[in-house]
Amino acid sequence: METSGTQVGFKPLYSQVREEIVRRLADGLWQPGAMLPSEQELARTLGVSQGTARKALDSLTSEGILVRRQGRGTFVAEFEESRILFQFFRLAPDVGERLFPNSSVLRRSSATAGPGERAALDLTAGAKVWRIERVRYFGEEAILTETLSLPVARFPKLGQLAEIPNNVYRLYSAEYGISIARSTERIKAIAANAHDAKQLGCAEGTPLLLIERIAFNFADDPVEFRQSHCLTTSIHYALDLK
Repeated sequence: METSGTQVGFKPLYSQVREEIVRRLADGLWQPGAMLPSEQELARTLGVSQGTARKALDSLTSEGILVRRQGRGTFVAEFEESRILFQFFRLAPDVGERLFPNSSVLRRSSATAGPGERAALDLTAGAKVWRIERVRYFGEEAILTETLSLPVARFPKLGQLAEIPNNVYRLYSAEYGISIARSTERIKAIAANAHDAKQLGCAEGTPLLLIERIAFNFADDPVEFRQSHCLTTSIHYALDLK
């Protein structure tokens, strides 16, 4: 795979190695928590220099996909609350420590995907989705209502689980081998409906923040569509731009 130049097919060689590692993650070769081969072994297997393999691993580590543990090696990141807090959850209290919210599941059901769910999850007409409706809290304060839509084909027997844990991304990886690699979000202002008002303890028509998130696995397939209605009385949306 290695060449005398730094680019092949207009992509840096380390970027091609990074994509190959991601492909193997998507294929389930290494599960969350698993240790990857050493830099030397990866370099030998992929036919590149150790420096190229190291640069690819550094890139994936900086993205939070891999974790380096001193004296032990490089591991596939697990969905610990601290990682999700900073990588996927952008809401923070106006005052005090940044927290990971608790959840209360209101309802779990399956239905034929609606137009928005089909578009977000790239589903065909008639495809089924699980819908998980829940309220999330900072301490005792309800901060948002949300609905998660998941393709039934990717999450079989979800309805048979005794409970839906607070950390659903850990559930996805542990039970279904689905790791979330990235997400996209759209944000707009909406007014609280009757359901929001009841669950959040606010008046109907109260301004809320709608966050629509599509989460993707390592193969870049959309696997979760999430709509969150956020009461921003004491919280804000935080984003670090680099």
